[in-house]
Amino acid sequence: MDVSFLQNNIALIVAALASGGMLLWPMLTRRSGGEVDTLVAVQMINYKEGLALDVREGSEYEAGHLPNSKHIPSDKLEQRLSELEKFKDKPIVLIHRTGTNSSGKSRSILRSNGFTHVYNLTGGIDAWRQANLPVVKK
Repeated sequence: MDVSFLQNNIALIVAALASGGMLLWPMLTRRSGGEVDTLVAVQMINYKEGLALDVREGSEYEAGHLPNSKHIPSDKLEQRLSELEKFKDKPIVLIHRTGTNSSGKSRSILRSNGFTHVYNLTGGIDAWRQANLPVVKK
């Protein structure tokens, strides 16, 4: 590579490296925190054969939930793990009212039982609704 090319285009090279870093940063930080926003959740569910797993109580689920989501309340999760076997190596997005509470416990249960791609939906069902994404009632 010609040194003069680098010298003449240093600003463009720095800009390209900076923009690449900004694109990678959310992906790198997301893995450690185990949380995804609504956009990433939709991509995982629609394009990576992921599962939206609603861990809220029955009345909350019936009041409105993601289309095609599976409902297993967090306190029943350990007893019903066999229902999730086919998702062991696929993304599972945990849905709670605000994105934390029992979904953190549920994530720990799933991860300790060999589920490798488990994420909490940041902001839970409230964030889903705020993003004007579809919600169905039972």
